[in-house]
Formats: sequence, C-alpha cells, structure tokens
Amino acid sequence: MINFRLPAVLVFALVIASAAAPALAQKAPIQITADLTEAPRKLYHAEVDLPVTAGPLTLTTPKWIPGNHRPTGPVDSITGVVFTADGKPIEWWRDDVDLYEFHVTIPKGVTTLHAHLDCIVAARLSQKMAVLEWEKLLLYPAHTPVRDIPIEPSLKVPGGWGIGTALAPVGAGSYPVPAAGSTTKFAATNVEQLEDSPVITGQYFHEFALAPTITPKHYIDVVSDAPEDSNLRPSVLAELNNLVREADALYASHHYNVYHFLLTLSDVAGGEGLEHGQSSDNGVGEKGFADDAHQLAEADLLSHEFTHSWNGKYRRPVGLYQPDFATPQQGALLWVYEGMTHYLGNVLAARSGLKSQAQYRDMLAMSAASLDYRPGRDWRPTEDTAVAASILRGGNPAWANWKRGQDYYQEGELLWLDADTLIRKLTQNKKSLDDFQKIFLAKGGTTGPLIVTYTFDELVQDLNQVVPYDWATFLHDRVDKINPRADLAGLEHGGYKLAYKDKPSPSERTMAAAGGRRVAGVDCWYSIGLHIAGDGSIADVRWNGPADKARLGPGEKIIAVNGQIFSPEALREAIRAAKDKSEPIRLIVQADTFVSNAEIDYHDGERYPVLERVEGTPAYLDDITKPLTTPEKAPAETKKDEE
Repeated sequence: MINFRLPAVLVFALVIASAAAPALAQKAPIQITADLTEAPRKLYHAEVDLPVTAGPLTLTTPKWIPGNHRPTGPVDSITGVVFTADGKPIEWWRDDVDLYEFHVTIPKGVTTLHAHLDCIVAARLSQKMAVLEWEKLLLYPAHTPVRDIPIEPSLKVPGGWGIGTALAPVGAGSYPVPAAGSTTKFAATNVEQLEDSPVITGQYFHEFALAPTITPKHYIDVVSDAPEDSNLRPSVLAELNNLVREADALYASHHYNVYHFLLTLSDVAGGEGLEHGQSSDNGVGEKGFADDAHQLAEADLLSHEFTHSWNGKYRRPVGLYQPDFATPQQGALLWVYEGMTHYLGNVLAARSGLKSQAQYRDMLAMSAASLDYRPGRDWRPTEDTAVAASILRGGNPAWANWKRGQDYYQEGELLWLDADTLIRKLTQNKKSLDDFQKIFLAKGGTTGPLIVTYTFDELVQDLNQVVPYDWATFLHDRVDKINPRADLAGLEHGGYKLAYKDKPSPSERTMAAAGGRRVAGVDCWYSIGLHIAGDGSIADVRWNGPADKARLGPGEKIIAVNGQIFSPEALREAIRAAKDKSEPIRLIVQADTFVSNAEIDYHDGERYPVLERVEGTPAYLDDITKPLTTPEKAPAETKKDEE
C-alpha cells in the first residue's frame, strides 16, 4: 500500500464530487430522447424537456469537447430547432457573440420548456451502424457547471440494432436488442457524464465480456458493416483480456463503475479514437482487426484510449478541465495528457500481445525518426505544440514538418521513455515509471468517474517520490527549450540506437502490404525528403532536404522519373540507382497547369528507420515491454512477426 497525503487539489475535487450529489437530488432533471432511427439518412433527432421558471433563459450546446483539444462543438450541424411550452411555440434568438447560445423568455406559469432539434451528421455512421456523441443533441442551461445539471437520457435506434454504451440501464441487466419503435431508457446522470458516455449501435452487434476476474466489469462492444467482422477473432479477445489485466497491474486503481471499449469496423463511418471516463470510442477500417497484418497499424488504439481513463479523464491538467463546455481549455500539459498516454498505450499493447516486442521496437523507430527529421524543431519547442493544439489540429499538410503539428504525442512518448529508462538506470532497474503511475494515477484509490486536476509542480513532486532527481530541469529542458534533435536518450539508455537501413523494417512492410488509414504513398522522407501519394502527388516537402533544395513544393505532382512515367517503384529505383553516383534524379513535375523539370542531388540510397541493439548495455527497452501478469495464450491463427 502506498502512503501519502492527498494534495489540496485532490481534496478539493473529492469535496466537490461529494457535495454535488445532494444538489442533483434537489433538482428536476432534463429529459432527453435521442432518435437515431434516421441515422442511415445522416439525421439525428432529439426531444428535450427542460424544467424552467418564468423569465429570461439562456440555453447552450457544448463547444469545447473534452479530448478534442479544440472547439469542435457541432452547433453548425444543429438545425430544426423549435421551442414550445404547453404546446405553443416560444420565440427564440441566437446570441450574436456566443453563437452556441439560444435565448428564450419563459411565460408565467410555464414549468417545462420543450425543445425539438435535429442534427445533420456527416461522419461516424453508415447504413448499418451509428455513433452518438451526445453533444450533437444536447441543450442545457448556460453558465452552469455541467456536473450540477441532472439529466435522464433515452434512446431510439432502428429496429434490430444492438446498443453499446457505459450508460447504466434503468433497472438491472444489460441492453436487449430493442424492438422497432421502442425506447431504451438509461439511469439518471448529469450533463458532464452524459457528454462523456457515447453510444454505438448497429445491425451487426456483438458484446464480449473481458477479464472476468477483474473488478469492475469490462466489455468490448463491436458493430460493423459486414456481419462477420463484429465477431472478433479469439486471438484479439485473448489480447484484450491481457490488456485489462495489464492495465489493472500497472495503474493499481480504477476510476469507473464499468468500462466499455466501443469499436466500429467500417470503411464508411470513418476512423476515431476518443477517450471517455467509462468507455472509449474507437473506429477503424472494416478489416482493422480481421488479421494480424491489419491489426498492427491499430495495435495501440484501444490501449491508448483505455489509458486515458486514468491519464486525461481522472487525472487532468488544471487548464484542460473547465466546469462547463464553453470556457476555452488550455493545452500546456498535453505532453503529459497525450504524450504519456501515447507512451503507455504502446507499452501496454506490447505487454498484452496486441503487438510483439519486435513490432513495438519497429514502430518506436518510425516514431523517433519522424521527430528527428522534423525541421520545425529549429524554431518551435514541444511546449508550443501543446499550447497551440487548438490551431494545429487538422489543416493542410503542406510544409507541416516546418510548421509542426500535434508533436506533443510522439515527443511525449520519447520524453517518458527517457524518464522511464533514467529511473531504471538510477535504481539499477529496481524502479521504473510503473512506480510513478501507482502514485500519480492512483491517488484517492479506486473511485467512480471523477476528475482530479494537477499542475506541473505536482508532477515533479510525484516523480521525486519514485527517485530524487532534478525532474523540473529534466522536463523543462526537453519541453520548453528549442531542441533541434529528438530526445533519443531513452532509446540509448534502453540499450538500442536509432539507425537507417536500405529496406523497411518487417513491421513497416507488413503495414504497407495491409494498407489502411495510417499507411499510404511512397516512403522517401529520410532520403530525398518527400511525402508522396501513390499517384505522385506531393503532400509535403522536408524543409532544407534534397527535394526542397531542388525547389519542389507541396501540391505538385511528379509525372515522370528519369524519363519514365511515374510509379512508386520507378521512384524507388531512381533513388537506389543514384547511390554513390554523381547524376541527379531527374523529374518532370506538374504544378497547377504548368510542367517543369527538377533535379534532386541525392546519392545515399533508400533509408528506413530501425532500432539496433547496442551490445553490452542493459536492455531496459525489452524489460519495459515484458508483461506484468501471466498472459493468456492467443490461438495461433497467424504468428506475429518476431524478426
């Protein structure tokens, strides 16, 4: 058992949570019925009844959605808004400063305001499935802490579609497949928790219980566009059982009453990975878990979002938690929220068997190399990629390497690997970052869903509980300062070094052969410095790299290579042929309606990142990915690549 004093911020959070319960009991709840029966037509509907008193009232919809790190509230997709009281229409008007707010005046004697609204939904649905994020249909009083607003949700879905969610059912038991036209009622909650509890529903639905010896209960709910895909392979289920047990051993606590992995398998509904306290919304391609080759590209998705239940949902940077969904979130510590989760998610994926140790090293090499070849490091520190997260998400990929993007994910992975291996080095491998998690993420012990904020100073204090060190300087040097090179110290302390070979690693070859949303085009970033689609279109040019010096630009299209019509193999052959020769690689390039010639002066051949073992040094990296529990043996359908 770990003995420690609860920090003031934790005591405050626990007091707020306990004080909120009687306040909720004294208020009449909002009633909301979400209607997804027209989901195949890209329409959701809602009927909302709000308790009111006479006078002016301001209602709002969510703007800053937790986990999105920018204002993504779907107010622009909400339509068909009609307010009535006692069957009579009530006039409304939108606030002309905060466009998420609706103003109404409640007549005397009216105690319930009814609102109808529709939402036009463009993603996360298909003809066979749908995902409901409740912010698409929520209306509630503005300028009120959302945890203090009680609400009773209900749901209608197409007949025969199963339902997966962490929302508690009314009464005991689970959710039967609802009959056509029926309504599923959920237990009362508050607006904060409802927004944090998505629903998946679909015609081809399966729910699987996981790790039955672990309390509380865990499930994976799956919907797919094809009937065979939602019935997950036995090997995947074995690995997910391992994941739950490994997380239980690593984090030594739970901060949910039940946990549901929500998984959609569709080439239409789109990809997703969004954390929630008691569930996670995970969307991959139709065959994303159909075999080991497709699974590799998605191997850390479920473990990453699961980790967020502890790191990001329960423990959250003080600036990233706001009592409503209107106040802007501050991203300064996203290199902990996302970066440490990125690190732990990949470690858990390896410990549970979702990927092998060799695959973990291959993927880590690819991540480290991409950061080491990020010229934007010359002007933008990691901290600024976190602070500026809301303006860096999405956008045009042109010159993204010079601009930098959400690098706090991968930068954080290398930083926390550095911290992990340093702790092991300082303690002769007797302690590790695992010990830090049992302090940082387990404060307060096991709880229900709860948000406990932290600061940079608390982070440093908790690291010092594991092993005394100048952790403040360690973190400041890596996060706040300009670092032209990536933090590769963790690899080196772990017994490996980043190197480059003329052939892709086994994992990179596997993902390229399988395709999928994370793999596309020709990989020549570490040679001539281009991200290229399969048709020759240039997505990005590495700043100050060989292609940049040849004056190529994003948006152009390579139409010929050394006198041959462009193909991925023709370009790779040209790069190989130029090795140790003086002749440049000659291209014909189309830019808009113009065609020009370009010569790339590059002669070092193909280059692909790998990790190489440094003999005679401790293999801490291998220790990090060893299971903490006895793994469940997965059926040998296909053998993961251990080259």
